[in-house]
Amino acid sequence: MSDDLPALMSYLDGLPEPHILFDMDYRIVSANTAYLREYAQGRDVRGRTCFEVSHCFSEPCDHAGESCPRARAMVSGQRERVLHLHHTPTGEAYVNIELVPLKDHHGQIRYFIEKMESMTTHDGAPVEQGMVGRAPSFRATLEMALRVAPSTASVLLLGESGTGKELMAKAIHEASPRAGAPFVVVECASLSETLFESELFGHEKGAFTGASSKRVGLAESANGGTLFLDEVGDIPLSMQVKLLRLLETGTFRRVGSSDLRHTDVRVIAATHRPLREMIAQQQFREDLYHRISTFPIRLPPLRERREDIPLLADALLSRVAPARRLSISAAGQHRLMSHPFSGNIRELRNVMERAALFCDHDLIEVSHIEQALAADAWDGSPPSHARPETDPPLGTAVAPALLPWRKDQADAALLAAVQGHRGSRAELAASLGMSERSLYRKLKALQSKAK
Repeated sequence: MSDDLPALMSYLDGLPEPHILFDMDYRIVSANTAYLREYAQGRDVRGRTCFEVSHCFSEPCDHAGESCPRARAMVSGQRERVLHLHHTPTGEAYVNIELVPLKDHHGQIRYFIEKMESMTTHDGAPVEQGMVGRAPSFRATLEMALRVAPSTASVLLLGESGTGKELMAKAIHEASPRAGAPFVVVECASLSETLFESELFGHEKGAFTGASSKRVGLAESANGGTLFLDEVGDIPLSMQVKLLRLLETGTFRRVGSSDLRHTDVRVIAATHRPLREMIAQQQFREDLYHRISTFPIRLPPLRERREDIPLLADALLSRVAPARRLSISAAGQHRLMSHPFSGNIRELRNVMERAALFCDHDLIEVSHIEQALAADAWDGSPPSHARPETDPPLGTAVAPALLPWRKDQADAALLAAVQGHRGSRAELAASLGMSERSLYRKLKALQSKAK
């Protein structure tokens, strides 16, 4: 086997994709030019372990909680593929790893060849930047998405509201051969039975009252690309059979026309509804379910990937406040990770946008997070109690019911925080990230408004 290594190294160096060759002790024997350029900044990595170079680990990947293709290959004796979070000169990035074990003349594994493919779209650009996370549940989901992306299989994305199903659908589209064609969204939940057929299939002029001109439907607009059926569980039952015909034959008729038309679409559907239960209740067609669920993928809620919340929060801050260089304190991150986030990523985005508004400097403290969460907890109900004849002492909490109902978000957050506080005014001021004098002035102002 060792006699063949020079020829093998020469072959690998001519390949355009990054490749390394390493031995049974994880030590890199050779790295081709593409690997050195993309992952090593031109530095020689021979003699170093693959887990040190790829992940900056001091132990093998499978000992550090990562999925290890070498460990799999030792069991299967065959080619293995995994999605890895790889260390690069610009930071960590997801990389598709394909590993091939090399055997000697006696059938014993002696070396491994590892090929790296960056997560790029069909056009070579980075995959959807919103795909942020490193939790095992998220990585398993992303690996499934990238595995199915190059195919034409229908995909069903399952998950709670706010878990990023449309973002995942876009990532699958962009990593597919159809990336250069349209990605068309059908918002099934917002369409009534009468509108659904016209929106999806289009209509001819005069087909119904108000149809003053011919209209091309969404299915026809997506020709050659991807048709994303968002909240497919909300499609009216009477329309499901027509959708099934479209998906099975690629044919449809515009409303008001007898002409059969054809469209070539790849279907990705998404829902937060329990479709199997709906089938049992005869609210969803079983044949349609099997047609759209060739490859089901479940998106985990935030409570199953809490370790990703700081990463997501940082990414969201760069979007909601792009002109500011905001960061989150360790205490603030801990507070975010302890929150249930029933609204998932959508709720987290709202909280981070509020926290950015409450923060007057560059570091978001736990007090800003508390204010942002309190604003969401306050239900905005008008006062149900009469105002007392005298103002409460400034050293006591001011209940929201004693003040007039206002829509101002900052006042609402302050009132909610005051209502839930049981300590001194100094402690309250500290928890809100302001001086005691500032708190005094704010409470005084609110009391003046109540008069």
